[in-house]
Amino acid sequence: MFNKDYNPDVLTCLANLSNDEIFTSAKVANDMLDLLPKSLWSDPKATFLDPCCKTGVFLREIVKRLIDGLKDIIPDEFDRVNHILTKQVFGIAITELTGLVSRRTLYCSKYANSEFSNCSEFKDAFGNIRFVPCKHTWKDKNCIYCGVNKKTYERPDELEAHAYEFIHAGKVDELFKMRFDVIVGNPPYQMSDGGGTGDSAKPIYHFFIQQAKKLQPKYLLMIVPSRWMKGGKGLDSFRKEMIEDKQMKYIYDFEDASECFPGTHIDGGVNYFLWQKGYTGTCEYHYKALDGTENASHRYLKTNLSDTVMRDYRQLSIIEKAVKFKEDKFSKIASSRNPFGYYSDLFNNPEKYPKIDLQMSSKKGYLKIYGVKGKKGGSKRVVGFVNPDSVLKLSDDVSKYKLYFSKAYMTTSTVPPEIIIGEPGTVCTETFIELGPFNTLDEANNCLSYIKTKFFRALLFYNRHSLNISKESFELIPLQSFDKSWADSELYEKYGLTEQEISYIENMVKPMDNVGGDISE
Repeated sequence: MFNKDYNPDVLTCLANLSNDEIFTSAKVANDMLDLLPKSLWSDPKATFLDPCCKTGVFLREIVKRLIDGLKDIIPDEFDRVNHILTKQVFGIAITELTGLVSRRTLYCSKYANSEFSNCSEFKDAFGNIRFVPCKHTWKDKNCIYCGVNKKTYERPDELEAHAYEFIHAGKVDELFKMRFDVIVGNPPYQMSDGGGTGDSAKPIYHFFIQQAKKLQPKYLLMIVPSRWMKGGKGLDSFRKEMIEDKQMKYIYDFEDASECFPGTHIDGGVNYFLWQKGYTGTCEYHYKALDGTENASHRYLKTNLSDTVMRDYRQLSIIEKAVKFKEDKFSKIASSRNPFGYYSDLFNNPEKYPKIDLQMSSKKGYLKIYGVKGKKGGSKRVVGFVNPDSVLKLSDDVSKYKLYFSKAYMTTSTVPPEIIIGEPGTVCTETFIELGPFNTLDEANNCLSYIKTKFFRALLFYNRHSLNISKESFELIPLQSFDKSWADSELYEKYGLTEQEISYIENMVKPMDNVGGDISE
């Protein structure tokens, strides 16, 4: 039987299967379940589904609450446990292994119908935690359900395909042929797109949320990366859907993912939320910043200022003032990815690009190119020279001044790597975003002075969601005239920031002492 005073918890001893499949602790599971109405725990007809079982922790904690809540309705403990396990809690495992682990957690046996099971009524080994191997459904080069690449995930049957049943079911309501009051879980976050992991991987957690809503539960509880709030590959329409959904009742947002998953780094942090069918009020939004400070607000997620979520409510008044003059956005002078068509691995693998004559010393008529050489963790910025006709995205920018801004750095940092002033006749690899162009060196330096202000970097920090910087990352920053240099004191006065707002920026944003300029090996 279940013992609410058990110690230790064996689930805390399990290591994560991978960076994509992160286990939830009992504490986080219970923090989430606390958002649900207490009346559910004494309702013998309430039904619960975890569509992405990994360890079974959500179902276990639900069962413990129901065992206590149904004491008066079903006095016999044996009958009460049988009723709960057969009539109220259900799960879909993400792999065969997690199915076995979840059944062991919930039924005290990896086979629901074994003699060791704490439920005597199951006729098959699955019980109410199903695992049915699925395959991707290919159309052209991608799966029509999760969008992953066929070349990467078309595998022999004996290998895990990561075709999760819940999001690959054409008719999800036929999996159990019943309605659920509560759907809760921690879905897989991403899958490799064939080009890498982390930020270059394809998010899939939003598919679990969208599929769960199709089942029309009364309550939906999930914990997912917070990256959807600001950006993320393929998440634009999902973000719009979430922001405009007034059924979002609670969000608990952690800038530091290790608050929920110790020892785990997830760019942009994580959040768990409660979606309640039919609810139309404001969202109770709790935000915990990197410095440990917490604030709460009651608001709608949608604002007139941005198409993204204002995670830290203290930033809202600053952003409102930054956009009040309706100036052009700084993103207007920021390039899209890979401004000149040179890939980031040019210096490491020049043989892959036979049409590019890369030289490591100056050659007459060649363009200076800035890039990075070396492996992750030991790479350094370098300079080379390339033939002018190798520029794939040729423009007047080549002949003008510009700034090269690093495309990637930690989301927890308010200080970007050194910004390079690119003189006429220079280009860069996709390691950088180009800012500009500028007609004179003075204009480039004046823009650099603006970037180095805490005001600029605070607004950039507010809009970041991942390791990678994009053109859209600069959307909240007003564009200035660069016929003069800029200082924070001028910007604070121009935008009418209060002492409290200035203090918030000054305490959050670190000084930026590095200067722009040429670099070499």
